[in-house]
Amino acid sequence: MQYFNKDQAVRTTVKKPSTLIEFLNEAYPDSPRTRIKKLLKSGAIKINDRPVTLHSWSLKSGDIVEISSRSGITAKSSLPFPVLYDDQNIIVIDKPAGISTSSTDGSRSIQEIVSLVLKTLSKGKERAHVVHRLDKEVSGVLMFAKSHEVMNIIKDHWDQTEKHYYALVEGFPEKEEDTIKSWLIEDKSQKVHSTFERPEAKYSETHYKIIRRLNTYTLLDVNTKTGRKNQIRVHLSDIGCPIVGDRKYGASEDYLRQIRLYAYHLSFPHPVTGKIITIESPLPKGFLSLKEKDEHYK
Repeated sequence: MQYFNKDQAVRTTVKKPSTLIEFLNEAYPDSPRTRIKKLLKSGAIKINDRPVTLHSWSLKSGDIVEISSRSGITAKSSLPFPVLYDDQNIIVIDKPAGISTSSTDGSRSIQEIVSLVLKTLSKGKERAHVVHRLDKEVSGVLMFAKSHEVMNIIKDHWDQTEKHYYALVEGFPEKEEDTIKSWLIEDKSQKVHSTFERPEAKYSETHYKIIRRLNTYTLLDVNTKTGRKNQIRVHLSDIGCPIVGDRKYGASEDYLRQIRLYAYHLSFPHPVTGKIITIESPLPKGFLSLKEKDEHYK
């Protein structure tokens, strides 16, 4: 397994003796040899925590090879939000609340912002293609493909993707852990409801587990088997525990609050290498802080 974090580093354990260049060619068969040599010269590769630039370096079983991805540095400095991972095929960012993943009416969106940067850096060769979405009010880990072909590959294997969210809800769920299942339908006011099985309704499934209780609130770990619009928000409201700040689905209206739903974990097979990429982001600062006053965010 390859594991990425905000520092964009991947650590791999060597399974058989080889030279470093042989190891890199096998690990990245689709990367040009010149690209791999540039990676070596850049000092982005460490072996057992020691920087190595020699392509003929001898590796033995058990060695730890660490590669820091440098490809995202320019994008990282050009975007107004954190870049969690970036390579020639995909880019993953930490989406802020208050802005849509994409739009059809010309309004500003995350997709538009990322696309503009990618087009500039690639001289028009790349743009951000939507793979999945987070609601406008929701923040967290969000991935885009850099080409239409890569987007289709990811979508074809989406059932192998695992997504987890932090949700701070009002009250306490009756069960420590449970799966909520229902059929969802959207009404004319664009509000989603659980309903009975019928052709126009979409089956949805949400699993939650209690992390901890805080006064009159509960912090949950939530993951979804399906990815329907507003699914988590509707399902948690259905069990009498609406997400803090989510007035649309029954949360308290005493104060205007940012919705406390954060996508913190995304695990998926890389569209080119097939290796499992796991990206995580920590609980945002202030996520658990609820003061008796309105909150203001974009």
